[in-house]
Amino acid sequence: MLEWCHLSNRLGRSILKRSNRLILLIGVFLAIVAFIGIVLLLSQPTTPGNGGTTEVTEANVVIAAVNIPIGTIVTADMVRDEKVPLAEAHALRVQAASLAIGQTARQDIFAGQQILTTHFTSSGTAADISVPPGKRAFGLQVDQITGVGTLIKPGDYVDVVIGLTSSSFPVVTVNPDDQSITVVAGLNGTSVKLLLQNLQVIATLLPPAPAPAQGAPAADPGTALTGQQELVIVAATAAQVEVLKFIQMDANVSLVLRSTADYQERDPVTDEVILPVDDITTGVVLRTLIDTYGVITPQLVEFIVPTAAP
Repeated sequence: MLEWCHLSNRLGRSILKRSNRLILLIGVFLAIVAFIGIVLLLSQPTTPGNGGTTEVTEANVVIAAVNIPIGTIVTADMVRDEKVPLAEAHALRVQAASLAIGQTARQDIFAGQQILTTHFTSSGTAADISVPPGKRAFGLQVDQITGVGTLIKPGDYVDVVIGLTSSSFPVVTVNPDDQSITVVAGLNGTSVKLLLQNLQVIATLLPPAPAPAQGAPAADPGTALTGQQELVIVAATAAQVEVLKFIQMDANVSLVLRSTADYQERDPVTDEVILPVDDITTGVVLRTLIDTYGVITPQLVEFIVPTAAP
């Protein structure tokens, strides 16, 4: 009986050892199968929809369907979405036509060209300018007060308004006997007139931003009246250039910014912008403010100054 118990124990241990070996072998086998499966999965080319990461080979770009001249507000029929090889996509490209629609072109954009974010911005520098045929480029220096906060950009349209003071535009009388001229003192000789209209801006130049002092806080990004100046270059006819030069020398000149939306209609034959009709203005002197706008003139008041009793 004792011998039978020993025999049973040895048989049980033998069976247990064989079971452990079998489980170990099965585990090793499953690990090998899993490893081979992972290798095969990683070696397969990934495509959209199989759960892997797709290798990017194309990029979204926006192409100009037609020529878009400077100052034009981009509409849906002027642009189209395309995909191009990644190597052909510009780093500054606009990636969706919807992002270009409604923007104002700040330089000429040609049909078939990739549209860039820089087409809609002005850096305040101009390495080159394009003068329209038959026009001349003329520069006017303005500041934040006379130049709409120095926010005028290429493609905008401006009017020119001038102010003449009594020093350059005095009130005079002429002696009928000898035609001698006498300046009348004590009168306001200021005169203001909207002189030229519908001049297109073809370039602007801004001074470089000053470097912040070491340890100084960052500059406020909001608008500040710093006296900053801007050179605005407009396209003008020969006659307009003469007028601009005269007032540049002898008048206070301001530029008035026009709405870009007023310059979107084009001639179907020449494709040139149809300019709005010039407004007729009368100009303003002191008499105009009194007669037309009701400015009250000073009144002479007489009164007796009391004196001390003797």
